[in-house]
Amino acid sequence: MTTKALSARAQTETQFSSILFDHAASGAERDDPPVFSDAVFRDLNLDQVFTAVTSGRDEYDLMPFLRAPLRDVHSVEYRHQVQRDLEQQPLAKAVADFTLQMREMRGHLALSHKLRARYQQERWFLQAARVYCQAVTALADALGPLELGSHGFTALRDYLISYLESAAFTTLASDVGTVTSALDGVKYCVNIKGTRVRVSRYEDEADYGEELRRTFAKFARDAAKDYRIGFRNLAEMDHVEARILDLVGRLYPDEFGLLDDFCTRHDGYTDETIRVFEREVQFYLAYQDFTEPMRADGLEFCYPAVSVDSKQTRVSRAFDLALAAKLMPESGEVVRNDFALDGPERIFVVTGPNHGGKTTFARMFGQLHYLASLGLPVPAVQATLFLPDRVFTHFEREEDLATLRGKFEDELVRIRAVLEQATGDSVLVMNESFASTSLRDAMFVGERVLDTMAATGLLGVYVTFVDELASRNEACVSMVGTVNRDNPAERTYQVVRKPADGLAYAVALAGRYGLTYQQLKERLAV
Repeated sequence: MTTKALSARAQTETQFSSILFDHAASGAERDDPPVFSDAVFRDLNLDQVFTAVTSGRDEYDLMPFLRAPLRDVHSVEYRHQVQRDLEQQPLAKAVADFTLQMREMRGHLALSHKLRARYQQERWFLQAARVYCQAVTALADALGPLELGSHGFTALRDYLISYLESAAFTTLASDVGTVTSALDGVKYCVNIKGTRVRVSRYEDEADYGEELRRTFAKFARDAAKDYRIGFRNLAEMDHVEARILDLVGRLYPDEFGLLDDFCTRHDGYTDETIRVFEREVQFYLAYQDFTEPMRADGLEFCYPAVSVDSKQTRVSRAFDLALAAKLMPESGEVVRNDFALDGPERIFVVTGPNHGGKTTFARMFGQLHYLASLGLPVPAVQATLFLPDRVFTHFEREEDLATLRGKFEDELVRIRAVLEQATGDSVLVMNESFASTSLRDAMFVGERVLDTMAATGLLGVYVTFVDELASRNEACVSMVGTVNRDNPAERTYQVVRKPADGLAYAVALAGRYGLTYQQLKERLAV
């Protein structure tokens, strides 16, 4: 490669290196993401979401990207811009076509490595390089006329233009054309007599097949059954075919010499930046494919406004992403909720009847913050969210005999570990914690935990059966899972902001079945 070409490549590499990370982002965003335990993903059902997102894309190993949230507003907005561009159908199609061609290329390369015949290996290698050149050129051509709003895709377009003009690519494309044309000109004859096979150059011998067709054409009337034996549709050659190919190579040493030379000189021909782009862009495409059926069914997603300074939170018509994905095939209704935190408010204390949507609300809260920190659209109509440094969870667990601890003691040990790691920039989701103990103990521990959470300044959800905890301090906001006013036994799965009313719920339920004090008094008086 010439000095001029090297200079051009160096310049473009500083302009574009990743469709996931802006080159201006700090190294910590890319190389040192926070570590999240598997329990967090299980508790929030994000393991189900990410398994579905990555399905069919195992070759790209997307899970590391999904486990590397961002803590930089600029980096999140960089991803938002890229995804807004991908909402353009022409760009989405161009990237999808590019992906298909790159998969085809890798398929050819994989086949090349499996085959035994040398020339056959090299021919598949040549075909892979040909598909690669077509894929890169087609992507550059498609990006050219598009109006792009993201720095990621505009920088990629500039990079591709320079790459297509580089000596590395022009030489590769030229050599692909030269060698392909040379091999296309190879013609040979195979004469089979008994067990002897003779291979010779084609010297304009008569085509007996064509002569037979002309001779018997006059007898042709209605379509007849075809008794011809078809060739095996397998890439692997048998020993006879491999031997014939070797003999053809001897007959055409110049043409096959070009093929040998091509494979030697262009080993590892793929550009690293383009290869990385193909893998990273799957992060967006996979999430788009996962959410598209929900969007088509009327569920909204939005690009949240994010901050690392303000903890003022406002979300409209949000829903649990994992639950929505599960309900959609069953045509189930997806309940959506609103919530907000203003001023000193930091913690939602959620109470209400069992199976009334409290856990779903808690999971949704954690999902929203985690997805926002990945730079992905969140399941809501509108959202203003804080970018946490970590997301923690504390959900009920089955008793583990190996720990030699009771259930309540285990919960205390786990919440202590969480609170020791959490900072004022963390998010903590607690669900039905300390339900295994007495009301008195649950209230005592809950008060201490909520006080610690408030003193730390973190954002959180605390789902509990203890109504008295809902107004523990000024950081706490009471949210209640509601029921149908006409039928208190029927849950609405709506979680609304209001004072805890467990007693009111009990009175309403008793009233429906004629069991209030007044109703019983009237019945006994009769």
